[in-house]
Amino acid sequence: MRVVIQRVKEASVAINNKIKSSIGIGLMVLLGIETDDQTADADWLIAKIVNLRIFDDEKGVMNLSIKDVNGEILIISQFTLHASTRKGNRPSYIKAARPETAIPLYEYFCKKLEEQTNTNVKTGEFGADMQVSLINDGPVTIIIDSKTKE
Repeated sequence: MRVVIQRVKEASVAINNKIKSSIGIGLMVLLGIETDDQTADADWLIAKIVNLRIFDDEKGVMNLSIKDVNGEILIISQFTLHASTRKGNRPSYIKAARPETAIPLYEYFCKKLEEQTNTNVKTGEFGADMQVSLINDGPVTIIIDSKTKE
């Protein structure tokens, strides 16, 4: 499981030119699920995201978590995070999980993150053609992959 986390001042996702979800200050998380990912991968990433200290404290030091600032979270499914570009110029997505595997893990991830942060996690729509807008704060962008946890 791979995530791209962006600290945002605001973010939204639109489908068919209609805003589906939007947040204010918080995290916009792009979530890519691989074929062999399990709930343990999700649990590990959720713990990282919940406790990641990337928000400024009163001294301007990144020392606060999403829970500390009562921030919002927008999660967008993004199979292209597992693109392989080793051969040729057309990315291969062979490592990305198929919907029958990815959807239950995506839903699990969203539900567990909501429970851990005590906030209403906003989402896009799995498999939809989405337009994502955001104002990256900092900019702060962090990539975490559960396969590199050891």
